[in-house]
Amino acid sequence: MTVYDAVKNRRSVRSFSDKAIAADVLEKMKQVLRYAPSACNLQPWRFVIVTDPKLRGGLAKASCDQLWMAQAPVIVVACGFADQAYKKMGGRGNSIDIDLAIALDHLTLAAVEEGLGTCWIGAFREEEVKSLLNVPGNVKVVAMIPLGYPATAMELRKVETNETAFRKRATQIVSKIKQTIHAEAHHPAIQK
Repeated sequence: MTVYDAVKNRRSVRSFSDKAIAADVLEKMKQVLRYAPSACNLQPWRFVIVTDPKLRGGLAKASCDQLWMAQAPVIVVACGFADQAYKKMGGRGNSIDIDLAIALDHLTLAAVEEGLGTCWIGAFREEEVKSLLNVPGNVKVVAMIPLGYPATAMELRKVETNETAFRKRATQIVSKIKQTIHAEAHHPAIQK
């Protein structure tokens, strides 16, 4: 499978089989997280691998009652350390959210290669998650990823142009600037 195949085949999975993830496959997923890039390679993160059924249930409840999450044999909880993150972000805080998003996206794509399903979880009550996992107060829980084998095979519906039905066409989401904008030029986007 190519990276392009993984990108096209990745889906949000919300129903998991009871098949366990083999230790060697889980180790591969950990290595993918380890090799993800971060601002200045600071790696201001910690990934908590949750396998305990009771904790998974608690995380599902803390995730605005997304109870299906508990079906997944593993939930990866991505935590960031503000004091270790890159801070020269042009007044936009630090790099934690971006760094962890990159790492988790690497995980979701590698999971496709192994036949695993994932789903980004950004809706959760952070203080409840921190309490369940004993995460220190100065650490930010950025997102969670349930990880497991999908309960059913996922097929892609196609539209007439042979593109995936649930995605906008590239022409709808990608723009190209046709000329360089100079500050001294009269341009509606530039106000003096």
